[in-house]
Amino acid sequence: MPHCHIASSNKHTTIEVVINREKMISSRWNRFFCGLVFLCFGFLGLITSPAEAAIKKYQFDVQVKNVSRLCHAKSIVTVNGRFPGPTIYVREGDRVVVNVTNHAQYNMSIHWHGLKQYRNGWADGPAYITQCPIQTGSSYTYDFNVTGQRGTLWWHAHILWLRATVYGAIVIMPKQGTPFPFPQPHREAEIILGEWWNVDVEEFVKKANNLGLAPNTSDAHTINGKPGPLFPCSEKHTFVMEVEQGKTYLLRIINAALNDELFFAIAGHNLTVVEVDAVYTKPFTTQAILIAPGQTTNVLVQAAQASGRYFMATRPFMDAPVPIDNKAATGIFQYRGIPNTVLPSLPQLPVSNDTSFALSYGKKLKSLNTPNFPANVPLKVDRKLFYTIGFGKESCPTCLNGTRFVASLNNISFEMPQVGLLQAHYFNLKGVFKTDFPDSPQTPFNYTGAPLTANLGTSTGTRLSKIAFNSTVELVLQDTNLLTVETHPFHLHGYNFFVVGTGIGNFDPAKDPAKYNLVDPVERNTVGVPTGGWTAIRFRADNPGVWFMHCHLELHTGWGLKTAFVVEDGPGSDQSVLPVPKDLPPC
Repeated sequence: MPHCHIASSNKHTTIEVVINREKMISSRWNRFFCGLVFLCFGFLGLITSPAEAAIKKYQFDVQVKNVSRLCHAKSIVTVNGRFPGPTIYVREGDRVVVNVTNHAQYNMSIHWHGLKQYRNGWADGPAYITQCPIQTGSSYTYDFNVTGQRGTLWWHAHILWLRATVYGAIVIMPKQGTPFPFPQPHREAEIILGEWWNVDVEEFVKKANNLGLAPNTSDAHTINGKPGPLFPCSEKHTFVMEVEQGKTYLLRIINAALNDELFFAIAGHNLTVVEVDAVYTKPFTTQAILIAPGQTTNVLVQAAQASGRYFMATRPFMDAPVPIDNKAATGIFQYRGIPNTVLPSLPQLPVSNDTSFALSYGKKLKSLNTPNFPANVPLKVDRKLFYTIGFGKESCPTCLNGTRFVASLNNISFEMPQVGLLQAHYFNLKGVFKTDFPDSPQTPFNYTGAPLTANLGTSTGTRLSKIAFNSTVELVLQDTNLLTVETHPFHLHGYNFFVVGTGIGNFDPAKDPAKYNLVDPVERNTVGVPTGGWTAIRFRADNPGVWFMHCHLELHTGWGLKTAFVVEDGPGSDQSVLPVPKDLPPC
């Protein structure tokens, strides 16, 4: 049972909601319970200010559990023995305190994907970027504020490939009394899309890396950890959502897959997109959505069809010559009172290489851009960056073919340090990283022309880009045909950014900026760079610290498709990195 601790002062009132880790209490029950407490104390005159700041405390026990899927049983790493892990329910303005205790055999770190963590990179979570990992038998408390954000985000392991099973949703409700800018739904549900391997993920990745090969594609995709009845031994491993005729539902959809962009649809039902990456959008209706790893999408769906059972389904999008797991995972959208014997109908998902759907879908995404939710797009740019995305091969005498794959930005493959980059920056440790990452490639070429397979001379290093505090940045991410073109979802930690432009082919700095959308571009934290194309983003560097930027395909991240920005402190006392937490894990 939750309990609410109320502390009153002249400045503010704090409610502390402590949530039992064994049975996560629903957000509505928390709100109801704490609302009653507020009401009682309010009548007693103990509350002197309408300002409320809740502290939400969670205990995350990282532990191994035996789980069975697709007729295979194996041990997986979980949080609190749950797969997917527990949902974090908060309200805009809350403080969140998550104590993570690591009982598993692997080092661990948790990233709170999409939370801006202003001045507080210590709570961001990527291993060896903002912290060293939590070792077996140790704990670390992630303590952060949820400021100026509301919507759906998520959390996941940020070390090795452990996020294959260590992930969960973050639901941020608007401030009390603030409605959604769309019709209030009857009910909400989290829909987390993932991947499943029958074998031990860490073992096969290690083996593939040692051989210089790409790891196997997954054996199934999942909806809330379940592949659905189209897979063997999966009748009981099917997510079912019961709905009432005529009611409207809000689905909070998260792509937690490691390596696949995914389509998602519900048979016979349109989806109205109202938010992506915890930023409201101009609503639009579509039969299917496209969602990249790391992204979230909120949709409204009306249960307005003939009462029955309808499959929700997800399947990958891939328009490059790259092998994928193309089987559809399914769940069931079931009208109340319909027996389970009724066979569900399948949705018409776009074909796996439907580039035109992907591009047209992306163009429909626009910021709401209202007085309450403005799109503050930087119109003047202080720093222009142009990063090429490429693959290469490097010598590896112990590998099967004598080489292994590497991936690079501006032909530099990122080398992970042995200490946290944020610590190195904060304490001015020498020799950990350099701030000489080039603003553009040293050798321009026809980026999306014929495939280039010659010796590409990719270098490796821990090279970062230093950004002046509060400067405005434009970054163009350009896919290249170094070995092959491919789509890449890029995630920037510590920031949202505006996607001001995208196109196929080579970016033209003379002509393409004239086509930018600087009025209502979509704002997000993870964006897809199209196959053989480019994407331009803008952001204001007002969050000091060291912030990771990487491809959110785990395969490519492991090959070195990543870098980081060092954003300098500002002049004000509240514009510098916060002091180091006392329990920050040692290196």
